[in-house]
Amino acid sequence: MRLKLIALAIGAAAILALPVAAQLTEQEIIDHYMKKSEIKQEQHKKLYWLSGSYAVNRINKNNDYNDFANYTSAQFPTTQIEWLNKANSFGLEFGWMFNKKFAVSIGGEYWMKLGQNESGNFAYNPPGGSTTVTELISEIKVYGLTSALHFYLTNPPNSRNHLTNLAIKLGAGIGFYQVSWDVWDEYENINLSSSLPAAINATFKDSNIGLSLSAGAEYPLNFGSMSLGVDVNYLYLNFNNVAWYNTQNQEVVASYAGNTESRVDLGLSGVRARIELKKFFNW
Repeated sequence: MRLKLIALAIGAAAILALPVAAQLTEQEIIDHYMKKSEIKQEQHKKLYWLSGSYAVNRINKNNDYNDFANYTSAQFPTTQIEWLNKANSFGLEFGWMFNKKFAVSIGGEYWMKLGQNESGNFAYNPPGGSTTVTELISEIKVYGLTSALHFYLTNPPNSRNHLTNLAIKLGAGIGFYQVSWDVWDEYENINLSSSLPAAINATFKDSNIGLSLSAGAEYPLNFGSMSLGVDVNYLYLNFNNVAWYNTQNQEVVASYAGNTESRVDLGLSGVRARIELKKFFNW
């Protein structure tokens, strides 16, 4: 408390020494000093944000799953397995401006289900023998934890005013993703140890690292220290060990040509368009 009084007295004395001091009242001098002190305190506060986003991923068409769809569709006389073309995802993010132009963030993504789920009576004619499928399922689920580095080329947000003008930014991210893939019970898989189909089907799973590069813009909204952002990014995400294991710990995989050399990797890389609603706050 004593140090604050000394600092206040020194500040007031400095202001009194100015040529305009004669025109200021004692209260105005104190108010002027306190305002400068508040500005300095505000500048030392850190700027953070919370955001929610929605993205559409245009998956590269040249992938193993689409080859698998072509191969197995030929075994269904009355229906077909659909290609993977796009994916929709939702994300949450927490970020921190650690520099005038640089920020870091951590978050998570949840992808809406990919593939199909149909009920009916579908004739199925794999190499091992014909049967009827009543639940034609081929569904893929993806979720991940992400982190990113952001660089503001123009008009970066700051702790005092947050975002005041249109900002252009670049980004690079890395994430840890997990995938699960459910197929119809009668699907003729391949046991890599015996090169024969396993009697049952379980969920195929895998995990891998995803990398992304992005470019986008943010525009301030007129309420609640919020902004609206859009960006385009390329996500590199491929799952190369999609499988399940039986009780003998033997690896069972899906195939796009009916042999062990044609195991299905789930390639989900592609260009993504994303829209983001962001809330800035100081702490």
